[in-house]
Amino acid sequence: MKKILRALVLLSFFTLHLSPLMAQGILGGHVTGNIQLESQMSRADSTIGAPDVPQGILMNARADVLYTNGDFSAGLRFEAYQDPLLGFDPQWKGQGLAHYFVAYNGERLSLTAGHFYEQFGSGLILRTYEDRYLGIDNALLGFSAKYRPIDGITLKAVAGKQRYFWSLGEGLVRGVDGEMALNSLLPFMAESKLRVNLGAGFVSKYEEDETIAAEAAGHILNLPLNVGAGAFRADVGFGGWNLQAEYARKGQDPSALNGYIYRPGEALNLNLSYSQRGFSAALQAKRIDNMGFKSVRSQTGEMLYINYLPATPRQHTYAFPSMYPYATQVNGEQGLQADVMYKIKKETWLGGKYGTDLHLNSSVMTTLDTTVIGGRGTEGYTVGNGTGDLLYGDLSFEVARKLSKSIKVSATYLYQVFNPIVENEHGSLHHNNAVVADVSWKVSKKHALRFEAEWLGSDSRYDPEAGETDRRAGDWVMGLVEWSIGSHWFLSASDQYAYNDGTGNYYNLSVGYTRGATRLQLGYGKQREGMLCIGGVCRQVPASNGLTISLTTSF
Repeated sequence: MKKILRALVLLSFFTLHLSPLMAQGILGGHVTGNIQLESQMSRADSTIGAPDVPQGILMNARADVLYTNGDFSAGLRFEAYQDPLLGFDPQWKGQGLAHYFVAYNGERLSLTAGHFYEQFGSGLILRTYEDRYLGIDNALLGFSAKYRPIDGITLKAVAGKQRYFWSLGEGLVRGVDGEMALNSLLPFMAESKLRVNLGAGFVSKYEEDETIAAEAAGHILNLPLNVGAGAFRADVGFGGWNLQAEYARKGQDPSALNGYIYRPGEALNLNLSYSQRGFSAALQAKRIDNMGFKSVRSQTGEMLYINYLPATPRQHTYAFPSMYPYATQVNGEQGLQADVMYKIKKETWLGGKYGTDLHLNSSVMTTLDTTVIGGRGTEGYTVGNGTGDLLYGDLSFEVARKLSKSIKVSATYLYQVFNPIVENEHGSLHHNNAVVADVSWKVSKKHALRFEAEWLGSDSRYDPEAGETDRRAGDWVMGLVEWSIGSHWFLSASDQYAYNDGTGNYYNLSVGYTRGATRLQLGYGKQREGMLCIGGVCRQVPASNGLTISLTTSF
């Protein structure tokens, strides 16, 4: 294995240094890539809780290079964290070659050696991916194969170890997956309005034994060295209707995530949707029971997850509706989301000249109805048929309308209930009301303005003496103005102010310049502490006060 990895490194190095020749077509290939740099300077601010940064400047940077030549491709990524931006794990500190691979992609067979990302179904048993904004990269280093023996059947196989900052996790991950598209496989279904895709997968991880004390004095845990997880899925459509269903089950997997209990895990995702011109509706249901699945049993945090459990509630994009995002509770949760979109026809009293878009969304998440039956070394708990404590709930309504060729307006209302236990904190439920108004105005061919006003009212309070230390608490107002000048310049100014039972005045000024594939942005101001969540995976974002620089380019 070490000889193969050395060969991969040499090949990637060879590809990088010959990229000017290949870009000119001398070797018949093509080289593309991108560079990204994020830098931050912050000074201490006791009012908002911003820490002092003794290094002066923090930086996250990366450069990706991809070489393609027919069915062959090779790539590498160089990363540098000197030091990591605030909120990123200090273990990212360092620099070096972090990702490399060679791949063959034929008509029927695809092979990859090196680092790769893969997903089975919706990810309930396997999803390796990278998110640079969350500081997550659980890529597998090993081998991946995909084979399509006939039209309508796809087979996958993977094996490798996961990236763990600048090293590898000790656990070995292996998996197989198969998918059938019946409309391509069966001639009599080729023209059918009924569309059916079926799939199944299995993933196992091997990890060496270790000594972990049981709850009973003088005893140690008998740890499973191999832990398996399997899943079945179906995607069925007919006309405007579509049903997606996936069920996964995991074997006994005592780990630091679940307190080293031996209860099997399971997860169920259901998504029913209907759409036609001007109308769509969807209903999603999810239930998770002890489905945290890591390649190293002793690890917590967001690294070394083998699987991915997406969040059910809608991901809000505006500042105040997204102030309290929901993080997936891998040890146990259940919930529903309903979503309805409707477009009122144009040239009607309610629709106006261009039509009016309506969007209604609601979700609720609770814990499972559990009864504790033991601790470490036991099954831990049993689950009833009811619901547990409320974790999260929201109801949002949005109206968007184009008033003229140059002006578009939207208004959003959100009611939200948030349980601090979602972020491993203590306290009572937060009840929030948020209102957002958004106006976009295309002033001319070269100039465009956007105005945004937001209000948040919450019964949460910032009171350190009473143990309430969340600086998001209280009532807030916000204003934002964005000005786009031609295709090159961008200016923005915003301010978030806690005017009642909260703390902080968070102003931000930024300017951006884009030319071709290169974008440079400078910002100055204050960042409120909170959680950044993408798809139910979150990281803590500390408060900061200072300058930020962002540079991206591609070639």
